Amino acid sequence: MKMKWWHGALIVSLVIAAILSPLASSWPDGLERVAEVLGFATQAEGSPTVSSPLPDYLFPGITSEGLATAIAGILGTLLVFAVLYAVGKALAYSEKTNDG
Repeated sequence: MKMKWWHGALIVSLVIAAILSPLASSWPDGLERVAEVLGFATQAEGSPTVSSPLPDYLFPGITSEGLATAIAGILGTLLVFAVLYAVGKALAYSEKTNDG
């Protein structure tokens, strides 16, 4: 099979996800920080509406936080790629059937 440009892009994305995910800041993001400063962060606490399969980007069963975060980053990258690949294929199919 001939390697296409997106194969390389996917590999680079997976490497970046694996290496940089564990290095992400544990500090609160902008919205969370504003909620803390203005004092309403505790009002948002409670049971989530939708539960996350990987809460806090940690992979269950792996004791190393860095490795678990890297695996979560890789899985997230693969999930986004799969969704965008499927959308691209659907759009290409739709364009092909409309042309002819």
